[in-house]
Amino acid sequence: MLIDRAKVLARSGLGAPLIVLLMLMMVVLPLPPFLLDLLFTFNIALSLIILLVVIYTRRPLDFAVFPTVLLVATLLRLGLNVASTRVVLLQGHQGSDAAGKVIEAFGEFVIGGNYTVGIVVFVILVIINFVVVTKGAGRVSEVSARFTLDAMPGKQMAIDADLNAGLITQDEARARRLEVAQEADFYGSMDGSSKFVRGDAVAGILILFINIIGGLIVGILQHQLSFAEALHNYTLLTIGDGLVAQLPSLLLSVGSAMIVTRVSSSTQDVGQQFSNQFFNDPRPLGLSAGVVGLLGLIPGMPNVAFLLLASVLAGTSYRIWRRLADELQRTAGQAPPVIAPPEIKELSWDDVMPVDLIGLEVGYRLIPLVDKNQGGQLMSKIKGVRRKLSQELGFLIPSVHIRDNLDLAPNAYRISLLGVTASEAEVLPERLMAINPGQVFGSLKGLAGQDPAFGLEAVWIEPEQKDHAQTLGYTVVDSGAVIATHLSHLLQSHAYRLFGHEEAQQLLASLSKSAPKLAEELVPKTLPLSVLVKVLQNLLQENVPIRDIRTIAETLAEYGGKSQDPGALTALIRSRLGSLILQKINGMEKEVTVMTLDPELEQLLQKILQSAGQEGAGIEPGLAEQMHKSLEEKTQKFEMEGRSPILLVSSPVRPWLARFVRHTISGLNVLSYSEIPEDRQVKVVATIGQPG
Repeated sequence: MLIDRAKVLARSGLGAPLIVLLMLMMVVLPLPPFLLDLLFTFNIALSLIILLVVIYTRRPLDFAVFPTVLLVATLLRLGLNVASTRVVLLQGHQGSDAAGKVIEAFGEFVIGGNYTVGIVVFVILVIINFVVVTKGAGRVSEVSARFTLDAMPGKQMAIDADLNAGLITQDEARARRLEVAQEADFYGSMDGSSKFVRGDAVAGILILFINIIGGLIVGILQHQLSFAEALHNYTLLTIGDGLVAQLPSLLLSVGSAMIVTRVSSSTQDVGQQFSNQFFNDPRPLGLSAGVVGLLGLIPGMPNVAFLLLASVLAGTSYRIWRRLADELQRTAGQAPPVIAPPEIKELSWDDVMPVDLIGLEVGYRLIPLVDKNQGGQLMSKIKGVRRKLSQELGFLIPSVHIRDNLDLAPNAYRISLLGVTASEAEVLPERLMAINPGQVFGSLKGLAGQDPAFGLEAVWIEPEQKDHAQTLGYTVVDSGAVIATHLSHLLQSHAYRLFGHEEAQQLLASLSKSAPKLAEELVPKTLPLSVLVKVLQNLLQENVPIRDIRTIAETLAEYGGKSQDPGALTALIRSRLGSLILQKINGMEKEVTVMTLDPELEQLLQKILQSAGQEGAGIEPGLAEQMHKSLEEKTQKFEMEGRSPILLVSSPVRPWLARFVRHTISGLNVLSYSEIPEDRQVKVVATIGQPG
């Protein structure tokens, strides 16, 4: 019932205002001793609850309100100090029970009524709280806040890299960005909140001496008590008050230290982590039992205590050893299943295995990456890659056939398309790859490597270096993400090879649901299916998505009766899809900065291509080399200026030039004048060469 009422009060938004009003009431209004007892008990219980919540919290962000709770609890305790000080000074002459039973219990029972012992105990508690716990927690909070803020850009880049590789969705990326921001806010708040606890410890020392001196003055001058009687009464009351306040303060200090020093885990709290990591190996406990037992045999030592503890440690070590031995025996005792010899049957066409459209072979050390039973996440990442590419390109990417290959190096993997090896690389599953995106602020210790997808410089680092690497500006990914990104890059580059008649039929079936007449008129009445397949392959090879299949089909239906040349039809479709093509390259910017060919050079190329065909066999090698060098220099200049390199040429020249630079100048987009939408403004900033 009490918990339900507390929940209702919290949901109504009245909890925090009531606590603030309660603190103001304690500071302004005199409180009776009974109410003080109740509030002191509540303060101790609140601190204990906060500490236990910290212990059972799996991640610091699961208790993100902790800095605010710490501030409120500190102010509540200081308000109680003010209220108890008022009662002690006003009624302390009546005896040690004048300020309530809680303060009396701490003054009489805890320290035995001896104020000298009380002062010593209080000072020790303050030293533990102020010098040890609070100072260490404050330093950890400060360092954590600084490194968390420094690592934010690297973490954001890692999230963007996973999103671009299709490993996570937009919603997952948004949630991870929010978590990164919340983590920075939390550690920044903890850095400031640690000052509350530190200041509270200083305030406790000052309040102790102020109360003792004030009590002596009030008792001797106002109530005519003797010095010894006044010292006894007011000192015991002040010490009791100080101990009652220091106990919750110490609990909160320990809680704040635990929450900033623990390592986050989404599956285990502090107790489970301690149990799994502390009692998982019998050797430390066994060696400790031996050392303690030897000390217990020395004459003059407390033999019973040492030998008793040694027995407990040895027994615990033996139980852990037996548990591990039983688990090993059960695992080894499981007999392998008896497999009946396969029945020999006659060969058939079923024994001829088709070629895998997409294959991934891994060495034996990479098997855990693809085994879900061993925590491998590569399968789900590849599924995310296929989903992302299917949405972007406009057709379903085939499944990836994954298998192990003992002929490969242990850390190697091989990607094949249509049965032909497309690429091979190696990864280190026990390390992380820190990729240099172009600008970093320091070097890392590790094994030099290279990003297999884009050829960027990289370093294989230990997992504990991740935060430091992200702080320096590196993009840090695990081995599974490296393989998934490499696969995504290859599939996007070779999508046209994966598209065939079956995929074209599926697109027509999908089109028939939204535009049945258009699909019916297109194939086979206007064009054969093979021409449609070739046109769509041409578009994919030139990195043009085929998502807008309706516009593509309408263009083919309009011009297919006049020409069935796949190259000419591809050029017509590109003109219709000009807005989509340019938006993918240049975004929503109205002004398009381009480079063009010198008019004389362009006319020369047109004449050569008209006479020699689109293969360009009649172009002089020296001219081709000079053009290639000039295009490469201008492309690099565009990229350094942060602009997408675009070469704008006439329609007859565009197909040959696109093939000319496709595999040699990465990032250069070759467009024709007809592909520029009317609402875009063209700005020519460079002209390629003069004819020889």
